Amino acid sequence: MKTKNSSDINKTKLIAVEELGLYIHIPFCKQACHYCDFHFSTSLSKKQELIDALCDEIILRKEEIPGVLKTIYFGGGTPSLLDAKELDQIFNTIHLHFNVAENAEITLEANPDDLTEDKLKILSQSQINRLSIGVQSFFEEDLKLMNRAHNAVEAVQSLKLAKQYFDNISIDLIYGMPDMSNARWQENLNKAIALEIPHISSYALTVEPHTALQKFIEKGIVKPADDAVAQAHFEILVECMNQAGFENYEFSNFGKPGYFSQNNTAYWTGKSYLGVGPSAHSYNGEVRSWNINNNPKYIKEIKAGNLAIEREILSITDKYNEYVMTGLRTIWGISLQKIEESFGLKFKEYALQQAQKHIEAHLLFRDEEQIVVTKKGKFLSDGLASDLFLINL
Repeated sequence: MKTKNSSDINKTKLIAVEELGLYIHIPFCKQACHYCDFHFSTSLSKKQELIDALCDEIILRKEEIPGVLKTIYFGGGTPSLLDAKELDQIFNTIHLHFNVAENAEITLEANPDDLTEDKLKILSQSQINRLSIGVQSFFEEDLKLMNRAHNAVEAVQSLKLAKQYFDNISIDLIYGMPDMSNARWQENLNKAIALEIPHISSYALTVEPHTALQKFIEKGIVKPADDAVAQAHFEILVECMNQAGFENYEFSNFGKPGYFSQNNTAYWTGKSYLGVGPSAHSYNGEVRSWNINNNPKYIKEIKAGNLAIEREILSITDKYNEYVMTGLRTIWGISLQKIEESFGLKFKEYALQQAQKHIEAHLLFRDEEQIVVTKKGKFLSDGLASDLFLINL
């Protein structure tokens, strides 16, 4: 059931759990990537107004974080467009109204072209202790096709510089690109490994509706994405990362020991998080909510003391399906015992019944009370999860 916002939304408190996260959406970019359907604006004219509104939203929603923040994540958009003053303004607001753990993981997404030495010095002197850098590819032809703001030289230079100021660094890489050979994809991975990056998030190119990429494909300018190519690249990715000492702890995430993203892990294991900023999502185990994805309307509502937000109250079936979907993407899988305790015996029996054919096909593996995706089934994990979904109770 969905309900539109009202100004009393801030009375809804998140459930007190051991780990809580804060997501901050910075909806600005220098230019639009052809494949992106995230909410952003290439006009920076309202940036300060937006930062002010974002801080006001934090104050309006301070009661929703009753515990200690273990993770803070600046996403976007392009958060590396923030300057030192803007970062200080946000951090000061956070610390005035939330309790932040001493060892909190604080991540900022950044584009290579923003990471000059001066910028890295500023970030290293802030509370940011982890960078997630949107490299996407080390090859010029891929970057041009995606309309990225950086080039291949900047991709490498930014990582070499970043390593001088940060230890905890992640990069994003995209596979399944049109005309990307297996050899070129392997070379992308080799470059990341040679640069000794401890965490890699890697995603298949997805053609989202209403994007420039979709239009180019429809006009025949760009070849369509090929699922077979993406699967081949994923298999290379898993094997290469394994040989290099990375653990594939979640379908798209690979980390060296001690470098798993706390933010990602919390999300995939169902922890609560609060999202602030236009289009940001929040989740507390019982309710999922999302802010309006329009910057001027967001600013106007927040200035008026309202939250431009919608909520969906999750049914028991929603919560079961959510648990299955997120759990089967991770190395921890799903627990039959937890399903029975949280949702009831009927859900456990259903999950086991639906999983059985996939266990026999060696796509899923049952280890006592845990069900995990096998290496053979890894690329199919979302489909396997959907087969365990309960549509009607």
